Amino acid sequence: MNIEEFFSELDGYFQRNELDKVAPFLTGSLEKAKEGEDYAAYITIGNEMIGFYRSVSMFREAFDIAEDVLLLMEELQLENSEHFATTLVNTATAYRAAGKAQQALQYYRQALQIYGHLLPEGDYRFAGLYNNMSILLEQMGENEEAVALLQKALEIVRKLTESEVEQATTLTNLALLYFKLDREKEAGESLKEALELFEKNGNNQETDAHYSAALAGVGEAYYRIGDYENSLASYEKALAEVKKHFGENQSYAVLCENCAAVCDCLQNAEKAEEFRKQAQRIYERIRV
Repeated sequence: MNIEEFFSELDGYFQRNELDKVAPFLTGSLEKAKEGEDYAAYITIGNEMIGFYRSVSMFREAFDIAEDVLLLMEELQLENSEHFATTLVNTATAYRAAGKAQQALQYYRQALQIYGHLLPEGDYRFAGLYNNMSILLEQMGENEEAVALLQKALEIVRKLTESEVEQATTLTNLALLYFKLDREKEAGESLKEALELFEKNGNNQETDAHYSAALAGVGEAYYRIGDYENSLASYEKALAEVKKHFGENQSYAVLCENCAAVCDCLQNAEKAEEFRKQAQRIYERIRV
């Protein structure tokens, strides 16, 4: 299988926002790789499927393909390889997104151990892992530890060339943690830099798939200072970005709940109820 052609076609679906065609294409490509006993392609496509299913909140499908790929790699005696660690990270992130914290932490720690044996200190892959682990630790209430990991991640990505998106994503996550810890000045500085980097990278026209996280951060910042009009505007922009890149997934539902809370503050009960009903419909559809 020509993996470059695979990625070219896959990228085309995302660029045209044809999300309904992605799952059938991935499934068909995986079957072709299996029929041809092209294990390298099978592992690569499987990892793409884990990420895609996670992004659209199809968690059961993500878990199933993750287990399949990990078992194959163990059979091929690749369990101590960099590729195995990468698959562990993707698997952990799917479990984290589904709210299964302990399983996610187990996979992240296993990946960190492998990276520690194989990669030089400061390798860019550590930054991605630290970012993902920090989100999980935040969900588990370990905010100080999460901040420490994000600071380590930021130190790594600042040294990389053409890393504006990675820096912006890390700064956004860091800003939201600073807000939780009432470190308002550091939060504002981090968020301001993140937005500047996202907009610079997008040339004010095309935005990265993670831009929604920065917009949500701005929404939270406005909410904290009582500027509810701008808070709602930022959250609604974030909704549009999530829908554009991922569809109405779990993150979309969370943002709907945030919008509802802001509408309550604006004393717009009707709109708040609309957002809550929309969130509930999504949760019922994606429930694992």
